[in-house]
Amino acid sequence: MTRSIVLSGIGGQGTVLASRLIASVALSRGVPVRTAETIGMAQRGGTVLTHVRYGDTPTDVPHTSLVPLGAASLAIAFEPGEAQRVLPYLTPDAAMVVARRAIPPTTATLAGVDYDGSDQLAYLKQQVPTLVVVDGDAVCRALGNPRVLNVVLLGAAAGTGMLGMEANELACAVERLVKPAFIDINKQALEAGERIARAQSSELAGTVPDHGARRWQPLG
Repeated sequence: MTRSIVLSGIGGQGTVLASRLIASVALSRGVPVRTAETIGMAQRGGTVLTHVRYGDTPTDVPHTSLVPLGAASLAIAFEPGEAQRVLPYLTPDAAMVVARRAIPPTTATLAGVDYDGSDQLAYLKQQVPTLVVVDGDAVCRALGNPRVLNVVLLGAAAGTGMLGMEANELACAVERLVKPAFIDINKQALEAGERIARAQSSELAGTVPDHGARRWQPLG
């Protein structure tokens, strides 16, 4: 089985590091993995779209690095508008983890458009069968570090069961890829994200049929 994941955010949010942590776990298992980034104007606050594809076994070699439309079983979105942008990539039964706080694009700011992400989140709840909305500001504030949102979202993705990786595997990847001074805080971020996803799962346990992976409906 080939797993296809898309990560979407704004330049500087750490989407590329999150994808590399996923790839590192796959490589540690000895399975093939491919990644690609569509960065564009990331350094000026533009969109960053990252693709990750890996196999459950060494024979499950992804043919291409880019995830085809309609093929991603999981999306990790760092902002509501970016989450809506990647909907065409998802399978009908895909999962999505999305940060609640909206980051207004430059076009909205220049046009004076009021954008808070609430409409996008409401639409996502109608479209995505498994949706985890993470209050990244609250979690990062509790952790005392505003720059670990990417790893919080990655922990939540692990908690859904749809990433195909456990948080402890990702913690080992953190040890390999993150500077020593920031390893502990990133491990805490993984644990916090996983707790958020599992808490939402527990609150709605039994409301969604089990199709072989942890699933739940979005909170209202």
